[in-house]
Amino acid sequence: MTLGPRFSAALLATALVSRAFGEVQAPPDNLNLRFANGIAAIAEDKVITVDDVRREISPLIPQLQREARNEKEFNQKLESLQDDVIQQLIDRVLIVKEFRKDEKRHIPASFIDNRIADIQTEQFDNDRSKFLAYLRSRSTTLREYRKEVEEDIIYSYMRGQQRKSTSLVSPVRIETFYKENKDRFYQEDGVHLRLIQFNRNNGETDADLVTKAEVVLARLNAGVKFEDLAKEYSQDSRRTKGGDWGWQKRSDLKPAFSEPLFTLKKGETTAPVLTPEGCFLLHVEDRKYAGIQPLDDVREQIERMLVQQMGQVSQERWLERLRRNGYVKHY
Repeated sequence: MTLGPRFSAALLATALVSRAFGEVQAPPDNLNLRFANGIAAIAEDKVITVDDVRREISPLIPQLQREARNEKEFNQKLESLQDDVIQQLIDRVLIVKEFRKDEKRHIPASFIDNRIADIQTEQFDNDRSKFLAYLRSRSTTLREYRKEVEEDIIYSYMRGQQRKSTSLVSPVRIETFYKENKDRFYQEDGVHLRLIQFNRNNGETDADLVTKAEVVLARLNAGVKFEDLAKEYSQDSRRTKGGDWGWQKRSDLKPAFSEPLFTLKKGETTAPVLTPEGCFLLHVEDRKYAGIQPLDDVREQIERMLVQQMGQVSQERWLERLRRNGYVKHY
């Protein structure tokens, strides 16, 4: 593998940054022309142009603009993104080459036809004239575009195959990870909260609100489900969901709620809780207690983490091998 000087992001950044930050002037036309036809890298027999890089980066500019606090930070993020995109385009070439080494492997023409049909529907409102106009704007023939689509399919397939190869994690490895990282599985006190809210109407006293809540509590004690009572009585935004607010940590709730709520066990309900906004009945649908979660509770989570880690390591090693054995030159 041969490496040339690092391809500078500054000129590409200048061409794009003016659309995100109005303070920067676009470069002269001759520079635009020069670098639109420039070369970012060569991988095997594929020339990766600045236009190729620009096409990948352009849809991501709005996100960079939202994340950047100023022009300098925008340029830094854009430079980093450009480096990533160039490497991805290089890897794509090397991965396609690896696929084609096996002469028995090929992508059926029908797969390519179906993918192009999907693209035409999703991106061009199923309007073939718009699709063909897009190809003309890129000076790309349909045959060349079919090859791009085929290589996209190959790239996704090969990356997927690498992920599958690391999908099994032994129980011993899961247990070892748990023992070495127990602090990562500490959980705060938590409750699966349902509530019923009684809004404070004009002229209503605390006693009026408590009376309403006690009527509901009497029905709850008589065997009516809290969920059904919430649908009938609650005036909060989750009424139709039976007052279900999901899992809440102690630190997520204000003291007026957390103090009475976290003294309860699963299935219990607070006495009426009065606040300036109104009156509340808080119900513990389920309960988690502070401490290190048992292994069985986090086994699947650990397995997903390890599969992801193994997959990243395996893919990086695979890509490093492809890069080492391929011809790559950066400009």
